[in-house]
Amino acid sequence: MRPSDLRHFITCAVIWSTTWIAITFQLGDVAPAVSVFWRFGLAALLLAAYCVARGYALRPTLAAQRELFAMGAFLFCGAYLCVYYAEQHLVSGLVAVGYSASPLVNMVASRLAFGTRMSRRVIAGGLLGIAGVVCVFWPEFMRIETDRVVLLGAAFTAGGVLASALGNVFSSRAQRHGGNVWQKMAWAMGWGAALAGAIGLVRGEAFGMPATAGYILALLYLAIAGSIVTFASYLTLLETIGAARAGYIGVIVPIVALAISSVFEHYAWHPLAFAGIAFAVVGNVIILGQPARGR
Repeated sequence: MRPSDLRHFITCAVIWSTTWIAITFQLGDVAPAVSVFWRFGLAALLLAAYCVARGYALRPTLAAQRELFAMGAFLFCGAYLCVYYAEQHLVSGLVAVGYSASPLVNMVASRLAFGTRMSRRVIAGGLLGIAGVVCVFWPEFMRIETDRVVLLGAAFTAGGVLASALGNVFSSRAQRHGGNVWQKMAWAMGWGAALAGAIGLVRGEAFGMPATAGYILALLYLAIAGSIVTFASYLTLLETIGAARAGYIGVIVPIVALAISSVFEHYAWHPLAFAGIAFAVVGNVIILGQPARGR
């Protein structure tokens, strides 16, 4: 991995490790669709202003716009709606752990969409990541019969992982039409915000923003650091090292996210959690050691 790719990788891992807990400050009085609307609507406006200031054109072709619409629908609307709903039922660290399945899901999606070769190293790393998810979630799954909320949270988490993988596919397809990551993000986040807003309107949800320091600070952090900064790095990684390897950010993030959850959400560690993290780390080493061969 080149030094520039490593910097992007670390940026995403460090910031996204904390966004899971930041999302919890937006839950409660505000509906998930509305919070997603505010988050990506603000991010899209800031990105559009940045593009104008730098002289980047914001007039993609119709073909490119279709890809950007789909990217926004899956990556910035569907995936994050699932995350917000999942965190209503599970501690944020567990939702982050669910995203450890991203490398394997991204790899399969890339294989189906582009015919990308699935090497044995990447498959082995992805399977270890899945094993880590199962280990960490196992005690939660064991009480599903008495607590259906866990099953619902796990279902939303799985939906988020799948939607994110589909969004990655359309991001790669949009790359074929030219433009830089800032232009792509401005449009895709704008579409994601618009669709989340439409869902909120159809559901009759209130769009008022709480005038509390917690909600506003969380919104600013999630929109600027958690969306603009991280996705600029992440989309760059998609172009340079591919979706399967970039998706393995989702294995590092849960380790930190679980530690944060143990402090703020009283997550109780258990032996299987440590085993799961060990599997994830080993899988991370394996998959990141895979020589880059494109997408």
